[in-house]
Amino acid sequence: MSGDDPDDDPDDEPMTAPTKTPMTRLPPRFPLATLPTPLVPARRLAATGPGRLLVKRDDLVGFAVAGNKARALEYLVGAAIDFGARVLVTGGGPGSNFCAAAAVAARVADLECELVVWGDPGAAPNMRIARAAGARILPTGDDDRDAVDVLVAERAAELSLSGRKAYAVPRGGSTAIGALGFADAARELVAQLAALDDRPSAIVLPVGSGGSCAGLLSGLAEAGCPVPVVGVSVSRPPAAVREHVLALARQCSVLRGAPPPRPAQLELVDARGPGFGSLTPQERERCRTALHTEGFLLDATYGAEAFSVALDLCHDRPGPVVWWHTGGVAAAIDRLGRPEGVPVSTSRPRLEEGHGTP
Repeated sequence: MSGDDPDDDPDDEPMTAPTKTPMTRLPPRFPLATLPTPLVPARRLAATGPGRLLVKRDDLVGFAVAGNKARALEYLVGAAIDFGARVLVTGGGPGSNFCAAAAVAARVADLECELVVWGDPGAAPNMRIARAAGARILPTGDDDRDAVDVLVAERAAELSLSGRKAYAVPRGGSTAIGALGFADAARELVAQLAALDDRPSAIVLPVGSGGSCAGLLSGLAEAGCPVPVVGVSVSRPPAAVREHVLALARQCSVLRGAPPPRPAQLELVDARGPGFGSLTPQERERCRTALHTEGFLLDATYGAEAFSVALDLCHDRPGPVVWWHTGGVAAAIDRLGRPEGVPVSTSRPRLEEGHGTP
């Protein structure tokens, strides 16, 4: 999901954020990503018969392996610096793309980083990246994902009281501030489509907590682009996601002083399938097709599901479909080393507190 997590592991992301510092103006943007990311036709894939697919290559964002998370972090890190913070505190699960990206972003911004992690951080690739960036990893000792939200806010308050001012970021970075990055991305995409003189029938992206999808809706409304947005819900029932996404989109538009999003523009697809980190046989086969035709590496939580829905839409709708490749490269490589059918994220409680090394 890197989607809405991608995306970041969707089950690592809350539907409600911890308490955060209110903003009365746009935060400064702290540049991280190499933008714009390319919008390219999947020509070799089209030769296999699914129809025209345009791919927005946020896997090529150029900052660590952050994927689309770099866009949100540009504003979240900017807000933390503007707040005068010394420490960035966030959290998630062992496979969280956002945690790894946040750790590297904090390091290059000269901020300390602490990550509250449920389950067993162990040797998960994204946790290795976070440790390499110097993040302090604080295992919760259990598998309660929802508890992370509260613990992040509590840890930030504790640090601030001790004299180390901290900025709390909810799991996945899905706030109105984080959504600003994808509102920018929407305008980027609209300009690229205009240059191609093409109008897609849909824009497809994965949805976990909804920050990326919310920013996209806000940015498209600002640009006056009515193309349907198909959000591929990978961890929650679409009905449980929809109002949250639209509320974030409205908040993002308020921050930007832009028109409100159009609720009718959002379509949600239930792609939870056999469970978190598990692929259907069709999704597994389509992952192979993506790799063998276009060289795309797809993770099992965001990328595979959204790509599969995009291929279905290519058959069902006239005109090209835009699929947003949100990244998740570290998790995708980890998946390649696992026997088929083994979930990407397994966890064993681990009580000790880990420390990162620069």
